[in-house]
Amino acid sequence: MFFVTYLRRELHRRMRQAIFIALGLALGVGLVVTVAAASAGVKKAESGVLSALYGVGTDVTVTGAPPGPPKPDSKSQNNQSSWGLQEGPNGQAEICTSSGKCTNAAGKTIDQLTASYSGISASKVARAARLPGVTAAAGGITLTDNTTTFSRSGSSSQSSFTLDGVDTGDPSLGPLSSASLTSGHSFTAADTDARVAVVDAGYAKSENLETGSVLTIDEVKFAVVGIVRQAEATSPPDVYIPLARAQTMQLYAGGAGSLTGEVTTIYVAAASAASIPAVGKEISRLLPGTTVTTEATLAREVAGSVSSAAKLASDLGRWLAVLVLIAAFAVACLLTMAAVARRVAEFGTLKALGWQTRRIVAQVLVESASLGVAGAAAGAGLGFAGAAIISAVAPDLSAMVPGPSGGFSLAAGQALGPGQGGIPRSAGPAASRMVTVPLHPSVTAGVIVLAVILAVAGGLLAGSLGSWRIARLRPADALSRVA
Repeated sequence: MFFVTYLRRELHRRMRQAIFIALGLALGVGLVVTVAAASAGVKKAESGVLSALYGVGTDVTVTGAPPGPPKPDSKSQNNQSSWGLQEGPNGQAEICTSSGKCTNAAGKTIDQLTASYSGISASKVARAARLPGVTAAAGGITLTDNTTTFSRSGSSSQSSFTLDGVDTGDPSLGPLSSASLTSGHSFTAADTDARVAVVDAGYAKSENLETGSVLTIDEVKFAVVGIVRQAEATSPPDVYIPLARAQTMQLYAGGAGSLTGEVTTIYVAAASAASIPAVGKEISRLLPGTTVTTEATLAREVAGSVSSAAKLASDLGRWLAVLVLIAAFAVACLLTMAAVARRVAEFGTLKALGWQTRRIVAQVLVESASLGVAGAAAGAGLGFAGAAIISAVAPDLSAMVPGPSGGFSLAAGQALGPGQGGIPRSAGPAASRMVTVPLHPSVTAGVIVLAVILAVAGGLLAGSLGSWRIARLRPADALSRVA
């Protein structure tokens, strides 16, 4: 009891110095908490961008090569998806079948369904799932539906939407896994080959679609069974249909008339983060010629302020926090040493009264640890305040992410290349896109624990230096200073 009473009296008697030491530690700890919160917010934003590109729950994504020139299937000459466009002798756009028959495009509409990537044998999905370090694998198909309408005056207009074939047997992988349902229901195991679709909320709003609506894709009618919403920072597909249905859709580009027995994307989940590099190498050997993407490789392709902020928080922020923390520890040590120097007579008297050195050292260490706890509490509060200020004033981050490959399309009013087998002249990969990412710094329980540890460590460091000086103090020298 005397120990606690003595501790309280000494801290109260040296209130000003105790406040200075606690505030010094609080400033250092507060900056560390703020930087850690900002860094966590940036990493969360960056992870949100990356996961949106290949699906939540996915560690490795495999995509086929960029699609080659379109080769309309001669067996489906009566299907508009196999029709091509070219410029006729009078300069008007013409619609041509693979048999060479051309008609004026004025007043007509054609539907061009294209694959974003070349096909990969669907059997390779099961082989990828059996690789060491892989817990699951699922296939998918990414398509783009371009509808071009030609007016009788010769001008044209185009609308398009993106389409994803989803493995209904494993919804935990792929782009639909991160979606939240707003109405209706998602796919079930019974929807493997059903003519049903799940629609993104943004596309549903723009096209006035709702649960129960009918959506026509490549002259096939699909019933809308659900509407989903993805994270704001993502650029999700507009329509999801069962994978088996997507495999039978007639394509305008991609080499064959359809992707029967193939997928364009394989989503892979690894057993652990440490096994991802090895899994990527194994998949590259299994599927040569494909593009194997992990979060690490994808992060190098993401540009914009989200990438710069991540580097700033990781490099400059970390070193700034370390420097301020060192300065706070130094101030605490100097003030504690000065306090010990002023208390020499007091400690000498205690030794003369029978106090052992270790008891006096323990007294100083407990005093310093108490100041560390006070500094931790104040520092955590400053850290929360700093995180709130950053959240309030920081602008949204931006990220330039690569767009999907492929997508042979014809923009409104675009000229057509004559005699190219129905291939639009501007066929090529889609451009990168800019997405906006909100920054929300977050203070976690781990950061608070770190703040307490750092503050108490700073206090104990200061107390240890003071204790070292006390241990060298002789009672006779101390009592000689008692005037």
